[in-house]
Amino acid sequence: MSHPAALTTLPATLRLGAVHLTVADADRAVTFYEDALGLRVHGREARVVSLGAGASDLVVLHEEPGARPAGRHAGLFHVALLHPSREELARALARLSDAGARLQGAADHGVSEALYLADPDGNGLELYVDRPREDWPAGSGGSRVGMFTAPLDLHALLETVRRQEHRPRSSAGLVVGHVHLHVGDLARALAFYGDALGLERMTSLPSAEFLAAGGYHHHLAVNTWAGEGVGPAPPGTVGLRRWTVVLEDADQLDAVARRLAEAGVETQRSDGALHARDPWGIALSVVVP
Repeated sequence: MSHPAALTTLPATLRLGAVHLTVADADRAVTFYEDALGLRVHGREARVVSLGAGASDLVVLHEEPGARPAGRHAGLFHVALLHPSREELARALARLSDAGARLQGAADHGVSEALYLADPDGNGLELYVDRPREDWPAGSGGSRVGMFTAPLDLHALLETVRRQEHRPRSSAGLVVGHVHLHVGDLARALAFYGDALGLERMTSLPSAEFLAAGGYHHHLAVNTWAGEGVGPAPPGTVGLRRWTVVLEDADQLDAVARRLAEAGVETQRSDGALHARDPWGIALSVVVP
């Protein structure tokens, strides 16, 4: 893949659409996403189930019976669902507790407060809320945003909704905030997602990069925590099937198509959407409403 010298960046109006995941048992997964995450089933056909919070689809589950757990390869680290308020994140934490879901971690990142867990197939999930942009830590050493990891006070978070009744469903303001991927090489990932696709580098760590449009802290993160040089996910593995970037109009979509073509990235068009794969075969769809 070539490295174009100058490419425009993706627009600030960019948002993320549905994330498609492979699961081994759709019924088991749906129970988790409904009870623990408070999502609703938007549609079901054969072995594909679409879920969300009442508006757009957020997660689409594809059942592959016998699919193996993910291993040390490129693919999903986690998909992050962004809550519209700290109170909604507190309700999400209470919902997880009521459902008996086990947290894998919780953190204050300066830009956000986050809860981490996995679905029954091991697909990583983050539930988070952003702090106001004016309160984000300043970056240093080439990073535009100064994200960090500190302990999150879960008791203080729950206290914000302690006297409120339980709400079994997430609010309609829930959206896909970002996607975090395992890759085999950060330079190749930056060439694809930065130079070719048009995301901007926001924060750089020795083994991870955080990229975004419009000055957001990150719409996409890539890391080499599964190992430098790891290859694509083998067939028949649970995990990420594809993720989605949503643009405003056909002109923006055409601009992305031109950039990818100039970078030597093979793409396909279907039903008004542009489809491409990164160097590890991770599928991305760029669409307009």
